[in-house]
Amino acid sequence: MEKDHQPEKSSSFNKGDDDHKNSGTDNTLPVTESPECSNEKKSAAADITELEMEKSEEMKTGITEIEVIEKPEEKEKDGGELGEPTPPPEIKYTLETASEDIERFLLNLSTPKDEEVEAGLETPEFIEKYLDLVEEKISKHESPDTKVKGCQLPEDDASFLKVVDQISKLYKNLSSVFRLDSNQGPLINRIGKIQQRAMSYLEDEFRSLLEESRIVEPDQKQEVADQCPLPGQDQSAESNEESNFPGYSQEVLANLNKIAKEMISGGHESECCEVYMITRRNVIEETLNKLGFEKISIDEVQRMQWEALEREIPPWIKAFKQCANVYFPGERKLAETIFSDYPSLSDSHFSNLTRGVFIQLLNFAEAVAISKRSTEKLFKFLDMYETLRDSLSAIDSVFPEECAKELRAETTTARCRIGETAICIFCDLENSIKSDTGKTQVPGGAVHPLTRYTMNYLKYACDEYKDTLEQVFKEHAKIERADSTSRPRNYEGDSENYNDDEENHSPFSGQLIRIMDLLDSILETKSKLYRDVPLSCIFMMNNGRYMLQKIRGSAEIHQVMGDTWCRKRSSDLRNYHKNYQRETWTKLLGCLSNEGLSVNGKVVKPVLKEKFKSFNAMFDEIHKTQSSWVISDKQLQSELRVSISAVVIPAYRSFLGRFSGYLDPGRQTEKYIKFQSEDIETYIDELFDGNPSSIARRKT
Repeated sequence: MEKDHQPEKSSSFNKGDDDHKNSGTDNTLPVTESPECSNEKKSAAADITELEMEKSEEMKTGITEIEVIEKPEEKEKDGGELGEPTPPPEIKYTLETASEDIERFLLNLSTPKDEEVEAGLETPEFIEKYLDLVEEKISKHESPDTKVKGCQLPEDDASFLKVVDQISKLYKNLSSVFRLDSNQGPLINRIGKIQQRAMSYLEDEFRSLLEESRIVEPDQKQEVADQCPLPGQDQSAESNEESNFPGYSQEVLANLNKIAKEMISGGHESECCEVYMITRRNVIEETLNKLGFEKISIDEVQRMQWEALEREIPPWIKAFKQCANVYFPGERKLAETIFSDYPSLSDSHFSNLTRGVFIQLLNFAEAVAISKRSTEKLFKFLDMYETLRDSLSAIDSVFPEECAKELRAETTTARCRIGETAICIFCDLENSIKSDTGKTQVPGGAVHPLTRYTMNYLKYACDEYKDTLEQVFKEHAKIERADSTSRPRNYEGDSENYNDDEENHSPFSGQLIRIMDLLDSILETKSKLYRDVPLSCIFMMNNGRYMLQKIRGSAEIHQVMGDTWCRKRSSDLRNYHKNYQRETWTKLLGCLSNEGLSVNGKVVKPVLKEKFKSFNAMFDEIHKTQSSWVISDKQLQSELRVSISAVVIPAYRSFLGRFSGYLDPGRQTEKYIKFQSEDIETYIDELFDGNPSSIARRKT
């Protein structure tokens, strides 16, 4: 039968028992102890005290019960009838149990001690076993089979980070207690190498996760979410929730945060930051390239032809808006999420990462601003101005205070330069109008190309950019006054008509009125190129009506010009109309007058015949000439025809009715009366079509 297991005895206890068994005497002890027996007892007591001190020392150094079990040779057990020892059950020493031992060791190591105790500290043997297990785990993670694939992270990633954190603490604590040249130096060096190896793995994983996703357009973020779904999460909800993120899932962000925290706390902040900055900078540059914007130096911009430079502006505008409203806010949120435990580091990374890109975009704007000016560049400049203006609020909301202050100042400077250039370009329109000194007549008195270009230019400017132009001219009114060198000579006189409204005129409105007055003056000069006064009037009516229709057809430009200007131009048109009728049709009606037609109450037939003959010839000439003239505005064309018919037809019908009977019927009537009233109306309706024709040719 197996006896109860007894604790180990000292050698003195074993020796006493053997002597007693071998003596063969009874078990009764003498009353008086011999000196030898007394010495044996003292020796046994000393052995017991020594054993207890050894066990106490083992407890202090952290040796666990598991370690004692792993050494069966240190314990003996009475074995059955044959007395053979039974081996104890084997208990595996795992990384989890070793980590618990390390935690207790670190706790004990961090407990304050006096100098003598601290000087006598030794490292327990289980640290070496713990390090072996850690190296085994690192090797497993370094294996290609466990590398990060897509959004799937290793299942035991959290335990690995815990081990890395423990290694970092172990290295830090031991380094602070032991010198590298002490007996523990090799152990500390080994721990340091293991930590470096673990950090290298985390650095690679950090880079891999960052490179896994790219900045995408807002409407493409759903595609990224589909490629990287979270279990049990609605994809549309995820897309909306992460609309400001550059394509990372919450799981990836959480792991990036943990890795960054571990690397920084483990003393590898510079490596972590370097990976983050390089990776994200590459992503932003790649994104700008996808938008079509490429880095162009100021010298390159100056050498570019406008056609090539014009193609670069829309991608710049898109890139600037996307950066200010989408990418930069996303980058800030990304930095704040990954470096949530280090706010100053987050701000620093975001500012350093985005500031360079922002300055690069502003440099392009300033390079465009100092390029050669021309009127066709105005609208692209205004587009850039609006982009810079609208980004100011985004700068204040996205960037840290100091960085925002700097970038706001840089943006304002670039915006002012674009605005100043835009004003100079707009004012150069005066020079363009004034320099049009061509002597070529426009066929048929049609609308002059200068009128079409100027009015379409101004209408488009007001329809699309009125508020922007008002703002630009208001902010740079002095610049506008200094650069405006092309006022018409009679500008001061014309302005008297607007003195009542002068206080209501904005700087832009005043500039627009100057351009319109200058255009009107140039057209007046060009009208004198026509020797035919009626055609000169038609020319002025055509151009004046075109200008007025453009202004009335646009609420924006009409608001700028005002009703006073429109009323004056309408009055000018009526005057040109009257002059035309006087120069053309009043002379024709002179042929139908009664002057010299009657003598002593009798009609003088030769005079009557001459009057009919003169009327026929003059009307035929007017029809032949003015049918080739052009009035493109159908309303003006109709108004002129109606007004002509209202004057000519009643007068001719009356004259014909009174005097046609004095001519002999037959050949004489056919010779002198070529037109009936209906014919006159038909031929008047053929005027101003731009198709020269002859009445005689039509009759044949």
